[in-house]
Amino acid sequence: MSHIVIIGCGVVGAAIAYELSQLKELKITVIDRQAPAKASTGAALGVLMGVISQKVKGKAWQMRQTSIQRYETLIPELEALTNRQIPFNRQGILSLCSEEDNLAAWENLVAIRHSQGWRLEIWDAAKLKDICPQINNEKITGAVYSPQDRQLDPTALTLALVEAAQHKGVTFKFGVTVLGMPTPENNNLEAPAKCTLVETTEEKIAADWIVVAAGLGSTPLTTQLNQTVNIRPVLGQALQLSLGHTLGNPDFQPAITGNDVHIVPVGGGDYWVGATVEFPANGDEIPPNLELLESVRQQAIAFCPELATANIIRTWSGLRPRPEGRPAPIIDRLPGFSNILLATGHYRNGVLLAPATARAIREMIIPGNS
Repeated sequence: MSHIVIIGCGVVGAAIAYELSQLKELKITVIDRQAPAKASTGAALGVLMGVISQKVKGKAWQMRQTSIQRYETLIPELEALTNRQIPFNRQGILSLCSEEDNLAAWENLVAIRHSQGWRLEIWDAAKLKDICPQINNEKITGAVYSPQDRQLDPTALTLALVEAAQHKGVTFKFGVTVLGMPTPENNNLEAPAKCTLVETTEEKIAADWIVVAAGLGSTPLTTQLNQTVNIRPVLGQALQLSLGHTLGNPDFQPAITGNDVHIVPVGGGDYWVGATVEFPANGDEIPPNLELLESVRQQAIAFCPELATANIIRTWSGLRPRPEGRPAPIIDRLPGFSNILLATGHYRNGVLLAPATARAIREMIIPGNS
């Protein structure tokens, strides 16, 4: 029985644990220094921009397609296993367009998606006003509607993944820190090294495979192994507004996005609004910029003026892991090691790409079994 150690239990680490738990020949341990979904996962809005994304080919599109398809079966599967409800908005994503938007580019994407078996619709201003009267901005000339994209609650999803994986025998160790991964002396410098031990604040754990899914924590872990994977923080802030009633048609509540601002219905007349994109000025410290958060709120109000009367009931922020000098995410072997896998640096797409990442890691450990 191979023992897999997963370091990190955000949505990506939890998804990998659940995916691998389907294989009875694996023993799986997940380690995180804090509770699940406390880092970037807990700050995400869970808007799954797959079909409506501009990625149309290659790995970037394939991963999105795999994840969007998997979520349709994964959510009911997890709800049945755990008896938990995972808020999952199946009413699609509506992307607002202005005169500056390239309509021809959208028409081209609609045609590509149609050839790939997916739907996108272009709405003119009249149709948008008829279906979503809450959107009232003279600069908005129409919208692109993606009925097959989704939005979900990332924390609820992660907790359900953890519980479902526990049902299938996965061991989770929270509040436990990884101290190091000692490597034996490698006399054959041509061959990759193998790391068979993970030292933690609780115990030493033998490992056949190690999966680093630690987001920003991946950099210090890989630095210890002289293979630094440089992942930098980017802060995102969001807020929850309580309006007391639904915007527009209560029976049609898609996630609305425009100018990189998302308005996400979460039930009961409440809406999540976000998110800022804030880079560190020096070092890794990023104090939340309250003016930027207010500008995001004002942009949401500009789209849906009714939101001006909503109360702010909470604000939150989190650090997203962005790879330096290479595309996100990093799903690969750690150079120089035969049994250390990286599933990290997802930046703003951790929730979207978690199922596809889990499939990719499973395929790397046991090829041909997915």
